Amino acid sequence: VNRALISLKRYFSWTLQKQLISYDPSVPVKLVGEEEHAPRHLEDEEEQALVAAVINEGTLRDRVLIVLLLHTGLRANEICQLRRDQVRLSKRSGTLEIIGKRNKYREVPLNATARKVLEEHLSTLPPDSVSLFPSGKTKKALSERALGYIIKKYADRAKLVDVSPHDLRHRFGYRMAEAVPLHRLAQIMGHDSLDTTRLYIQGTRQDLQQAVETIAWT
Repeated sequence: VNRALISLKRYFSWTLQKQLISYDPSVPVKLVGEEEHAPRHLEDEEEQALVAAVINEGTLRDRVLIVLLLHTGLRANEICQLRRDQVRLSKRSGTLEIIGKRNKYREVPLNATARKVLEEHLSTLPPDSVSLFPSGKTKKALSERALGYIIKKYADRAKLVDVSPHDLRHRFGYRMAEAVPLHRLAQIMGHDSLDTTRLYIQGTRQDLQQAVETIAWT
């Protein structure tokens, strides 16, 4: 619909410029608002299969990457650019100091699962390593392309299709949306607008079907 409206608006604008018409009737006509769809995320079984694959066949670094994506909701570029000095750990709490989009600073809390794997990872990291996830060859920060390859490798072994680092971020968003207020989730995930965060509470068809089944007469 919007494509047709845009074509009409361009046509009327041209005819107005050529003085073929005295006014543009398309000016008050607005484009149709496009509904934003809830982002794709992993289901419970898919997450379990992915985690099992990296635990059984992966390196410690790869395991930490996947666990952090699932338990912090970091963007791909944020986790790749993490430095050792951005990690704050104590016995009962922890945070990651993140510089996100438009250089906005935020602190992402770490749960017990994330703290445990990070402590193990830090204990094996070379003392001179600035990057938290150095590339095996250059020792520089892991690239987003390399991260995508890592996720794909274990997704393939788990027989999952088209899984990206962003899908793991969305998995975190969906799970957290069930447990915390949206403004807190937006703060953790670095969203500029609550409209973005609100997508995580949009029910999928399966979610809605399961919801109505709860009141079915059996």
